[in-house]
Amino acid sequence: MTEAGQSNNSTVAKPRLVICIGDIHGYITKLQNLWSNLETQFDPQHFNAATIIFLGDYCDRGLDTKKVLDFLIDLPSRYPNQKHVFLSGNHDFAFAAFVGVLPEPQNGVPFKEGWKEYEESEDREGWYKGDGYENMHLQGRRWAGHIKERFNTIKGTEYKGSIYDAGPTFASYGVPHGSSDLLKAVPDDHKKFLADMVWVHEEDDVCIEDEEGIRHCKLIAAHAGLEEGKNVGEQLRFLKAKETHVPKIQALSGRKTVWDIPKVMARYLLLIFLSETFYPNLPISPATYFL
Repeated sequence: MTEAGQSNNSTVAKPRLVICIGDIHGYITKLQNLWSNLETQFDPQHFNAATIIFLGDYCDRGLDTKKVLDFLIDLPSRYPNQKHVFLSGNHDFAFAAFVGVLPEPQNGVPFKEGWKEYEESEDREGWYKGDGYENMHLQGRRWAGHIKERFNTIKGTEYKGSIYDAGPTFASYGVPHGSSDLLKAVPDDHKKFLADMVWVHEEDDVCIEDEEGIRHCKLIAAHAGLEEGKNVGEQLRFLKAKETHVPKIQALSGRKTVWDIPKVMARYLLLIFLSETFYPNLPISPATYFL
């Protein structure tokens, strides 16, 4: 995938490379291997000027969330000519909620008002009730909770602490799952990373080469996708504003609601990149996460 370059004295510059990388989920070795593979796939000058869009879900499940965030935070200094975009996934949103770096709801309503919609799940999911829970966003409480069930029948795996499998993230910072000590253990640059994540990203005039030749597209990247049946412009405004009064952000965690691309997208948006929503068990590999 490339982004159209500028012409100079009738000479067209080589298109800018655009790479999208999906769910990392705390697997630092897979991330390092993927990055090494990307470096060998492309000309160094081209790669070093690329736009790299990370589609979210950096934490949970794998053992090394802390190392993953260190790796990502260090990229701008290691590759100063690249453009790095860090989208929030639903797991990262919940992590940010727990450590208290989400923006306050713009409508002035406290986060706890959002608990009511899903309160029938509180006991089963064992929502967090430790220090600071009183005005925590719903997803932070679910993320640090202790789910009663041991086995996730949908994925065929055992839960790792919570409905989000957040236990390994706590462990990567050296604290027990569900401990409020995580707030002190997470360094400030990690909190800033979580606070600065965007919910949606747009790239204009991205070139896609297929059997029909090169097409010029507009790319919209979101972790799960835009919702079907809702106005695209309104959704983009909502996501860019990071409206946190909603207890569940469908563009970050929706499944059925974003399964089909809205018909309006076909008229002027040719690509939306999706990650875990459609392919929950894919390994991280160049063949999977970039074109």
